[in-house]
Amino acid sequence: MYLNALEFLEEERDAWRPYEALANVPDDRLDIAVEGAHGWSARDLIGHLVAWQEYALATARELAVGERSATKERLDEEWDRRGDAINAGIEAEWRALPVEEVRRRLTTVPGELRGYLTVVPETRWIKNDEYLRYFLDETIEHYAEHAGDLEAVLAAAAADE
Repeated sequence: MYLNALEFLEEERDAWRPYEALANVPDDRLDIAVEGAHGWSARDLIGHLVAWQEYALATARELAVGERSATKERLDEEWDRRGDAINAGIEAEWRALPVEEVRRRLTTVPGELRGYLTVVPETRWIKNDEYLRYFLDETIEHYAEHAGDLEAVLAAAAADE
């Protein structure tokens, strides 16, 4: 699918770019539930996407120094048992964070993930079907799944300005 890591990283960067607009949602609009986004607020959408990027980042850190990722293995097993509960936990955790921390993670985690992926040997992810699928699932494909939520959240934030 990808000839090299740079191709993936460029596609991921382009796919993430629309989500950067979430940084412009005013603080007073960050926690308003949006019906067109499954009742999620901007904070909920940020938390959901960035938390899964953080898991991918932990995986990339492990792959940078070894052949396997204990984080990914644990999450795969856990997801099969309690996927919805994991997402509910993410939502609760992010709703409790200070706005500054939400914004900090939104603006730093995606780039940090890209940075770590540049040091992971390609044989451990781009040329490894299991790990390539994992990184696609947690980034490019995940962003595509939530494009409608992003549109609804941004429209709701702009409607009340």
